[in-house]
Amino acid sequence: MDIFICYFVDYFRTEGLFVNITYVLSGVAKGAVCLDGSPPAYHHDKGFGTGINSWLIQMEGGGWCNNVTTCLSRKNTRLGSSKQMVENLAFSGILSNLPQFNPDFYNWNRVKVGYCDGSSFTGDVQAVNPITNLHFRGARVFLAVMEDLLAKGMKNAENAILSGCSAGGLTSILHCDSFKALLPMGAKVKCFSDAGYFIDVKDISGAPHIEEYFRDVVSLHGSAKNLPPVCTSKLKPDLCFFPQNVAQHVRTPLFLVNAAYDSWQMKNTLAPGLADPHGSDTFIKNILAPGVADPYGFWLNCKLNILKCSSRQLQIMHVKTHSSGYRLLFLRALNALGPSSSRGYFINSCFAHCQTEVQETWYRADSPKLANKTIAKALGDWFYDKNPFQKIDCPYPCDKTCHNRVFDPNVHTFDIDI
Repeated sequence: MDIFICYFVDYFRTEGLFVNITYVLSGVAKGAVCLDGSPPAYHHDKGFGTGINSWLIQMEGGGWCNNVTTCLSRKNTRLGSSKQMVENLAFSGILSNLPQFNPDFYNWNRVKVGYCDGSSFTGDVQAVNPITNLHFRGARVFLAVMEDLLAKGMKNAENAILSGCSAGGLTSILHCDSFKALLPMGAKVKCFSDAGYFIDVKDISGAPHIEEYFRDVVSLHGSAKNLPPVCTSKLKPDLCFFPQNVAQHVRTPLFLVNAAYDSWQMKNTLAPGLADPHGSDTFIKNILAPGVADPYGFWLNCKLNILKCSSRQLQIMHVKTHSSGYRLLFLRALNALGPSSSRGYFINSCFAHCQTEVQETWYRADSPKLANKTIAKALGDWFYDKNPFQKIDCPYPCDKTCHNRVFDPNVHTFDIDI
């Protein structure tokens, strides 16, 4: 009980800033709408002092929808409708307004963009099926929000970061150069992806599950024309949804934070707030061990808690040398980007996903560290050109600073940090 009480006291102390929602009503006339046709929305806490002309744009995550059924299951949730987004959103971690919790960005304009299109803001289909009333307009939503922010002062930005977590982290990679093009010529503009480096590998059954899934996403949302042309001119559009095929072409400086044992990529997760209208849960199909690849549930306990993985499962995840271990494949996909002095990365060996939006893993005395630096310190130093940062952790379980995620098998929520 004491631990429970202390957790919530700490929660309200560090996450006590609540920010009002802003609806981009002007976007509707341009067809920039969520899945259900509602206007885009974001939460914005204004910058102050030296940060008044600095902007941190955080794109919300939340997976994707790859067919009419999965999009309908999102349509009446916050991931498909601004009508369902919270009026007041708690800002913490990278969005905190307190210097002791967010030393480099606390006084910037900090914006959390609501994710309500299911395509990492890449979709653009003009036609709307009158039966489903689904709108696939993610790319228009992105532009409408940015235009609204430019009009509210971002046009005078001296510093700017496009960031995001998970599907929002993928957004920050795919839209990085186009974001920079919107900003003043002399502005310092960089991009940051947290847990958005999804890799193109086969699942434990040998099936190209995630590749097929992304192919459906790109096709349904009409995303091809909004993916980086430097990639689509050489590869099939769905392959350009994978960061490993895009990031090497991003000209704007890019920082990647990712767990080499990303807990989302390892497991099936129920997207928050989603439920199938017919009563069954709607699962986002993940990469290494989706349910379709593990019909007998041999990976269930391992996916819920890395401490419960067998030696063979850990080998597949590349705790030991393994020619096709997941960690090794992840690092190969990362190394495919090639050398770049402007690129930064913080790749730890935690069983985690999205480490920048909660205080515990962003910046606290016991936060994860590489080279004795927290994620917040590494990113801040990199952004301000104080020190480059390109660090890859040793294999699990050598890192004792991790906050490894433990999932309750009876509750379809994301995580409890330990």
